[in-house]
Amino acid sequence: MSPIAVAALYRFHPLPHFQELRQPLFDLLSAHRVCGTLLLAAEGLNGTIAGPADAMEQVVADIARIAGLPDPLQPRWSTTDTPPFGRLKVRLKKEIVTMGVPGIDPLRAVGTYVEPEEWNALISDPDTLLIDTRNSFEVGYGTFKGAVDPGTTTFGQFPDYVRRELHPARHRKVAMFCTGGIRCEKATAYMLEQGFGEVYHLKGGILNYLERIGPEDSLWEGGCFVFDERVALGHGLTPVPGATRDNEE
Repeated sequence: MSPIAVAALYRFHPLPHFQELRQPLFDLLSAHRVCGTLLLAAEGLNGTIAGPADAMEQVVADIARIAGLPDPLQPRWSTTDTPPFGRLKVRLKKEIVTMGVPGIDPLRAVGTYVEPEEWNALISDPDTLLIDTRNSFEVGYGTFKGAVDPGTTTFGQFPDYVRRELHPARHRKVAMFCTGGIRCEKATAYMLEQGFGEVYHLKGGILNYLERIGPEDSLWEGGCFVFDERVALGHGLTPVPGATRDNEE
């Protein structure tokens, strides 16, 4: 079997007629035997898709063209020998990542992006509060050393955690991370609106860190859960041997 390329991608960009994009995008992906999930909403698009390695770069370029994005998508790429998805889904949603707080717009205000090469220094600072914005079952597969688990089962519970446990006067320097970066876009935007001053997030998420930082320099512990048949990825974005979905609820 030829190699399969996996693209994890998202973009916040106004798509006022996103409903009209569903069919042409579905047709594009189907024509190239691409499987996975692509979410469309008025605020943008988000998804993880997989298909023949020799076609996927053009597929991703065509997604951006059909959606009318002003510049190319920059997915996190990985490869696998076995199909990670069983079928293709292109879905219309209210949000491309569901927080449930009206008016949160990462295009208006968002936290400071931190490159993987600068991340270790930031989270090693004792004045930095490090928060894992993912759900608890994901945290169970792996996380950064010293990270706080908010104990959420859905991302929509994150604002409640912030209101209940955090305060701008006490937590002046906050760093956050998630799988590919999209949840942190909204999480940092929300915290800025709540009055937090220094808010940082890992650019490209855990996947970008694991791709660019070797295990000898890493502060990551365990595997990074992904929502497909690979279950969890390690450094170099290779599947973690023996990982199962036992942690998932």
